[in-house]
Amino acid sequence: MFDSLADAYLASPRIAALFDARATLARMLAFEAALARAQAALGMIPISAADKIARACEVSNFDIEAIKHDTAASSSPAIPLVSALTAKVAANDADAALYVHWGSSTQDVMDSAMMLQARAALDELLSSVSTIAEQLATLCSAHRDTLMVARTLSQHALPTVFGYKCALWLQALLNGADDLTQQREDVPLQFGGAAGTLAAYGARGVELRDAVARELDLRAVVPWHTDRHVPRALAASLAILAAGVGKIGNDFLLMMQSEVAELSEGGGSGRGGSSAMPHKRNPVAAMAVVAGAHRVPGQLAALFSCFTHGHERASGAWHGEWQALREMFVTVGGMLEQLAVALDGMGVHTEAMRANLERGQGLVMAEAVAMALAPAVGRSAAQALLKDAVRAALERRAPLHQVLGENATVLRELGVEGLAAVMAPQNYLGVSASFIDDVLARYRAHGHG
Repeated sequence: MFDSLADAYLASPRIAALFDARATLARMLAFEAALARAQAALGMIPISAADKIARACEVSNFDIEAIKHDTAASSSPAIPLVSALTAKVAANDADAALYVHWGSSTQDVMDSAMMLQARAALDELLSSVSTIAEQLATLCSAHRDTLMVARTLSQHALPTVFGYKCALWLQALLNGADDLTQQREDVPLQFGGAAGTLAAYGARGVELRDAVARELDLRAVVPWHTDRHVPRALAASLAILAAGVGKIGNDFLLMMQSEVAELSEGGGSGRGGSSAMPHKRNPVAAMAVVAGAHRVPGQLAALFSCFTHGHERASGAWHGEWQALREMFVTVGGMLEQLAVALDGMGVHTEAMRANLERGQGLVMAEAVAMALAPAVGRSAAQALLKDAVRAALERRAPLHQVLGENATVLRELGVEGLAAVMAPQNYLGVSASFIDDVLARYRAHGHG
């Protein structure tokens, strides 16, 4: 499933390992063992049978390739796995084998295994998020006074500081972390039996459900066989995180363009090289992040298109979710790992940031001057004055402060020194420092720093 050459670059090997065939069967067997132990604890099956079932639920006991082969004939690996488990237990105790998968269903096994995998994957993702958050928090603090130009609609807008850009990156990451944490705390058990009523257990169905949930440390809930809010919520949280991470990667690419040169990736000899151009140093980690961001919406759409879960168990829609959710986990994991690489050893070129800010003839300070003049001459008049001044600066290829310094209204209201102060980029940063502090406080509230 995750074994192409591209996966070494675009996927997360750690996350992929949590969803490979062996890991999936291991989680399915964990459900079967937990079911048997819970049933024995409640006196539903003999303790000796539960012990033998649980001992047999070791993935190394099974022929994974044979189960994969038989899955094609049964629509689910649960059916050949339960058959193989029953045979394994029967080889030692035919009576104990009668209690394998006692009263449960294929979907209980599959969905619960998926939740166990999702929980492990969420732990890995949150660990990666923590690493990146630390990197970004360090950048926020180190560059809270590093001047650069803010860009809106790809054009120079106003002065800002690189620390604030990093703070907004960090905020997006923390938003994603909050969603993932909520999902991690609410991972539920799937346990409803053949038609979602646990009818096989009579009046003790809820009692058994709660016992199985405790065994697996999953939340006990009403069965969600065709109410697919659980995988959809997981997918939505993964997509939200991917969007935030992808934005960081895209900003990185834009800031690493040769004409901008405000950032650069670290890396050793040969990293980011071109097959044709010896001079190239491509932003390979950031490109992988953006590639993932382009893939996730399609994976999300695939999962959300599985809407028609008919009656008490779906035909096809339920099966269609498995791959999409697993691919989302692996893709987002790869994005996070590559972003950590991009940030590790990242070059922050403050001199280029300052040069790019100053390259625009001081036009980015037009709003600042208009706002300074507005109380005296009115907003409309101030806007008109600055538009004329900007036009003249562009036509004359002169700095804006020079053109404004020749204007009688500007000199009367601001004076030479006042104009210089208004046009100083460091004086028009608003409350960016306060916003940086707010994001860093939130970062610390997450248990960091």
